[in-house]
Amino acid sequence: MAVISNIYRALTEFLVCAPKRWGEVMFKFLGGIHPNDGKRLAMDSAIEQMPIPKTLVVPMGQHIGAPCTPCVKPGDTVKKGQLIGTSEAFMHADIHSPTSGTVKKVAPMPHSGMGSCMAVVIESDGEDTWADGLPLSRDWQQMDPDEILSAIQKAGIVGMGGATFPAHIKLKPAKPVDVLILNGAECEPYLTADYRLMLEEPEKIVTGTEILKKLLSVKNAYIGIEDNKPEAIKKMKEAVKGHDGIEVAALRTKYPQGAEKMLIKSITDREVPTGGRPMDVGAVVQNVGTVAAITDAVTKGIPLIERITTVSGDAVKSPKNIRAKIGTTYREMIAFAGGFKEEPSKLLAGGPMMGMAQSTLDVPVMKGSSGILGLTKKLTEHPDERACIRCGRCVRACPMQLIPSMLSILSERRDFDKARIDYGLMNCVECGCCTYVCPAKRNIVHYIKNAKAVCKAEMVKAKAKAKAKAEAEAAKQEGKEAAK
Repeated sequence: MAVISNIYRALTEFLVCAPKRWGEVMFKFLGGIHPNDGKRLAMDSAIEQMPIPKTLVVPMGQHIGAPCTPCVKPGDTVKKGQLIGTSEAFMHADIHSPTSGTVKKVAPMPHSGMGSCMAVVIESDGEDTWADGLPLSRDWQQMDPDEILSAIQKAGIVGMGGATFPAHIKLKPAKPVDVLILNGAECEPYLTADYRLMLEEPEKIVTGTEILKKLLSVKNAYIGIEDNKPEAIKKMKEAVKGHDGIEVAALRTKYPQGAEKMLIKSITDREVPTGGRPMDVGAVVQNVGTVAAITDAVTKGIPLIERITTVSGDAVKSPKNIRAKIGTTYREMIAFAGGFKEEPSKLLAGGPMMGMAQSTLDVPVMKGSSGILGLTKKLTEHPDERACIRCGRCVRACPMQLIPSMLSILSERRDFDKARIDYGLMNCVECGCCTYVCPAKRNIVHYIKNAKAVCKAEMVKAKAKAKAKAEAEAAKQEGKEAAK
């Protein structure tokens, strides 16, 4: 039965996803959905520069890895681009002051992902004065790969599509790679920040692509853009003319196309193995916003201190794409977008599929803040969930070819080991497709997130226990040898 089911699924995908015309890139990953994208609310809104707020709250945790330790204290004067947070941990990204001013306090503050996080609170002096030596003027073509990588690291660049993985680590893969993929899919509903960037600053993206080609020693680069963004496809195709080895790949729209594994499959037909990473199939993926920030870092020495964020949703009066300083609060961002036209039922950091609900408007914009959404009850009302009816819709929708229904059931039963070992729990990318299609309205992805969090905590405990045991045995052995 399983074989017949897989054949049926593959045939269905082929018929549904066949290209409209010759030359169009065809879907090559199974599963996925077509939610109402809501992009029309902000897609025609040109990027607007947000005025510098009086106070900026700059969290020390804005990346995957160890949070930074503040290297400034209350009363210190800081300049724009000055280092204010760093760490000795390998997995971290430095943090810089988004403007000039005075450090008012260093204390735990609201955080969109962690609830609370140590932050440096800066009172702006309104001058926006650069730190000594910034910005620079460098010819990246005269720089060797080590110099380029160092510039990216010093600028604190992270993945700006939401993952926030430190770029300097990702751009030094442990295995040979032969293809660079730029993620311009922006498949998350409502978000249009990357779309506007591609329309308004395509040259910066192309320059960043050339920089990364040199850094990675690859000849081929692809800019993947979904075909619901025809103007962006057109603009980027014009921008890459004359740049050998850079191709714009027009992708059939389908969520979650922007996930790394899905994007690699769609463009190169390479399948990242279970538990593997893009470099395992010779690929590196970077978001277009990240690549634009890399251009600034390498050519001008400018650290990641501001970003473009979409403020949208049916509760927002004037949805916009805003370039704002890191540390600007959601309250100020929404006010700049005209405020709420009606009280939102839910405030989200990110998009509606993978974003996180917020309980306060006082959380700040961070390096990975791609969107701020205010949604009314009309869009967020969710009926009470019912028992799983075993319809299999979540299985068909899952891009990772898992069985989400079983993962949710096992999570409810707290049978986390079975979910992890027998059903591939840790391979879930938490895209939310399963929850979206579930007729029983089960909060499947929430169950899965909870199960993954428990399993990760247990793994950390087990690793710490093994380390402590090894250290104790080593100390015991040293004692025996000293006694001799």
